[in-house]
Amino acid sequence: MVNTAIILAGGFGTRLKEVAPNTPKPMAIINGCPFLEYQMEYWINQGITRFILSVGYLKDLIINHFGDSFNGASIEYVVEPKPLGTGGGMLLAAKNITEIFIVLNGDTYIEVDLNSLYKFHDKLKSDWTFALFRTSDFNRYLAMDISSRGKILSFNSNTTKKSGLVNGGVYLIEPSALNLLNFNSVYESSLENQLLPNLVSSNTHASVVLLSDIFSKFFIINNFDG
Repeated sequence: MVNTAIILAGGFGTRLKEVAPNTPKPMAIINGCPFLEYQMEYWINQGITRFILSVGYLKDLIINHFGDSFNGASIEYVVEPKPLGTGGGMLLAAKNITEIFIVLNGDTYIEVDLNSLYKFHDKLKSDWTFALFRTSDFNRYLAMDISSRGKILSFNSNTTKKSGLVNGGVYLIEPSALNLLNFNSVYESSLENQLLPNLVSSNTHASVVLLSDIFSKFFIINNFDG
């Protein structure tokens, strides 16, 4: 089973600065609570018992709020010594992990059934499993071309299709899959635009995808109302 989750929470939250200055994006207040609490609570209910938070910008606001545990789950912090992007932040946080883990974006709430995700991953002996959803908004999300057997054929930031499958930002990863990447944690890199295309081009079994039937709710913080 899956017990460990990495949450990428080190971004600058540029789009929120005018309405929520001096606030890291995952700490935006939603109905009286930081967004990150809702996200962690959901994944605790899915069976996660250990969180590793990749933090950087205004990290003390996150660390001081949560401490070393939340609702029975342990919390560890990996501090980026400089901005590392989503790719570098993920690689740094995963450096000492020896068991299967899930990676989540700290500004995105997606209710994915973790048990279904794991069963799919295990059945296909995947190294790296994605959860996708269908949309027509290709400007915001990373579009993907998928074969009929669930193999990722390519990533497309721009597409002429009216709708298609895009990356939902939930990844189930075997630690050994990270050895397939031509990147390391000391350099800034983008998970979406650099690491994932590199992963697919390596022609490994890290290119299996799970489609959107295991989703129930999805939203992303882009603006902030109060």
